[in-house]
Amino acid sequence: MSTPLADTTNPDLGLLYAVNGLAKRSPQWLDHLVSWIGEYGILIGLAMLGLVAWLQARRRPDAPVAIAGLLWVPLSVAIAELANLPIAAIVDRPRPFVDHGGLLVLVDGKAGTHSFVSDHSTMTMGVAVALFLVNRRLGWIAGGLALLQGFCRMFMGVHYPTDVIGGFALATAVVLLLAPIAMAVLVPFCHALSRTAVAPLIRAPERGGPGPARGRRRGRERGAVRADEQPPESDLAA
Repeated sequence: MSTPLADTTNPDLGLLYAVNGLAKRSPQWLDHLVSWIGEYGILIGLAMLGLVAWLQARRRPDAPVAIAGLLWVPLSVAIAELANLPIAAIVDRPRPFVDHGGLLVLVDGKAGTHSFVSDHSTMTMGVAVALFLVNRRLGWIAGGLALLQGFCRMFMGVHYPTDVIGGFALATAVVLLLAPIAMAVLVPFCHALSRTAVAPLIRAPERGGPGPARGRRRGRERGAVRADEQPPESDLAA
């Protein structure tokens, strides 16, 4: 038996009908597009943002710290999803189309699953908040995608607005409350990795870095500069 949360308040249900009503008035191709974006597209976009964030973090002076922050992104999402399991079981809220007619459902296979909280909203906001701690510009973009995700889930008729808000709140709480503990572990871990064979994953190699032959050649050039009493190397490098 579902809990009283299944009996949504009028604003909650009214907003759902308003957003889902857009799907009824939209052409079929747009409904399919929004369904794909809401199920897969936004998650793919967030993965691409994570790749860009990693490429940029490797070039930062504090690269091990930045990479540690990026490692916290998927870890925090996993923890938030695990925390959602008992919450969903306790609340036991069915999908909105189970209790309320007149909704256009754009994705199949959701009837036997819990509605509160929204997994997709939890994942996307978790990525956005954790990414914001490392790269604010990319974090803002991810935040916009998270909001779009919440809209898509209502457009598809599979979540109440409060399901989406609950997912946002759960993800934000997990990321921010556990971040100090996570970073206390991940930062030393990434510093240790930066001294191993996987160091290029943590810190980008310097461009034009001196290899063995280049180092010997520069050594000879420095010797020639000293012998001929030319300007110091720093001037030549400039």
